[in-house]
Order: sequence, then C-alpha cells, then structure tokens
Amino acid sequence: MAILISATVNPMTILYSVLVLFALALVFGILLAVCGKKFAVKEDERIGQVRSHLSGANCGACGYAGCDAFAKALVEDGADINACNATSADNKKKIAEILGTSVSAEETMVVVACRGGNNALDKYEYMGYGNCRSMELLGGGRKMCKWGCLGMGSCSDACPEHAVTVDDEGYSVINQDKCIACGKCITACPKKIIKRIPKTAKYYVACSNCLRGVKDTKAICSRACLGCGLCAKVCPNHAIEIVNNLPVFDYSKCTGCGLCKDKCPVKCIVSTENQE
Repeated sequence: MAILISATVNPMTILYSVLVLFALALVFGILLAVCGKKFAVKEDERIGQVRSHLSGANCGACGYAGCDAFAKALVEDGADINACNATSADNKKKIAEILGTSVSAEETMVVVACRGGNNALDKYEYMGYGNCRSMELLGGGRKMCKWGCLGMGSCSDACPEHAVTVDDEGYSVINQDKCIACGKCITACPKKIIKRIPKTAKYYVACSNCLRGVKDTKAICSRACLGCGLCAKVCPNHAIEIVNNLPVFDYSKCTGCGLCKDKCPVKCIVSTENQE
C-alpha cells in the first residue's frame, strides 16, 4: 500500500529563489550592456550617408556584394565611385563631397552595336544549349559575321532589371527606360558588342562589322556597315571618323543633327531615342 507524504514548501524559499534569479539576470544584463558599449565596433557615419546616395540597385556590377558593401568600401578602402554605373552623376558628386574627394563622372547609356539578327546569314544550325557563351565555343557562333549578335540572350539573362530582350528580328535590344547602366550585359556578351555611350548622345552605330565594301559585307549581313565613309563626309562638325572600316563618333563634337543617319545607305546609324 502506497503512502502519500505531503510536504509544505516554505513560501520564503520560493521568494528567495526568485530574488536570486532576478539579481543574477540584473547583474548579467548590466555586464552585457557595459561590454557591448565598451567593445562595440564603431561604424563610420559616412557609410550611411554614402549609401543613401547610391542607386540602391544591389546589382553587384561594381564588384561588391551590394550597395551596403560598396558604400563601406568607398569609405574604408577608397574604392572608385565610378565603378557604380547605376548611380547618377549628381549623386556621385554628392558622394565625393562626403568623402572629400573629386569625381569626373559622365552619365552613360548602354547600347547594342549590332542590328544584324535574322538579316545576318548563319554558317550552321545550332542545336545546343540556348546561351550565347555556349554557342561562341562552336566556331565563334553560328553567324557568318564574326562580330554579330548571336541572339541567344546571355545579356538578357544577366540583366537584373529585365531591360534587355531579344527582338523578333533576332538581335538584342535595350529598353533605356528600364536600364540602370550597370554593365552586367556588357560583361555577359561574348562578342563584346554591347557598349557605353554618353547619355546625351542622339545617335550611335548599330554595327560592329569591320569589313568594307558591298561584296564582302552583303555576303554575311544585309544590314552591315559598308565602311563607305559617307557619314563622316556629310557631318558638318567632323564628329565622325572611320576606324577599322567603322564610323566612330566624337560625341563632344556631335550636335545630333542626324545628317549621318539620313545619309547612311544601310541605315546602321540609329537614334538613341526611338531606336530606329
């Protein structure tokens, strides 16, 4: 037969236990607060100020994990503010003022220097993985033009803002309203035909073919630059020079008159505003 023994617990024992635990918690809390304050790693207040002026895209194109890491690198390691192409020129100047440095920054836009696409002839039918970099490994890609856009969208895949698409005509197009000019598409393109031009530019050359003359150019692409130099001859400000059979703009001289675009026989000089 079981015998139940009742024991009376002294209320003071419970009270003393609670008070001891409370005292220990208070002591440890005070110690943690003191140690936290004494050993805290102080962050330069400029980091937050710099971060507030960055674009906030967190695209990583600057080479850092994001805008927070880049702001810290600017303040502590002297990183180059021009590494962030997504930040406006005005904000770069404000950051330079915070850091006590100077900056010469010109805002840029990113364009694709090719309008070949379906107008450029293929040298083989590609059946592999749908990526420009993979295609490039097979004889430099399927296009007979070795400088032409492959149209498989590596640039589009790399764009954090979904600003790059492959047009129905088979070449990449950049939506300037979405583009933050981070440059990830430039890095992703195996043909290196995605380029920066001043944001104020009115026209650019949408071709990278370096051949010259109708016979050679038309044999690979119906929209290829002929290297004829008519655009340079008609420019009233001498803002165009022919280099390697391609027109090269000196945008410091270009007034955006459009005579070069009108004179181009294959229409490979296009407007930055309507992409035509």
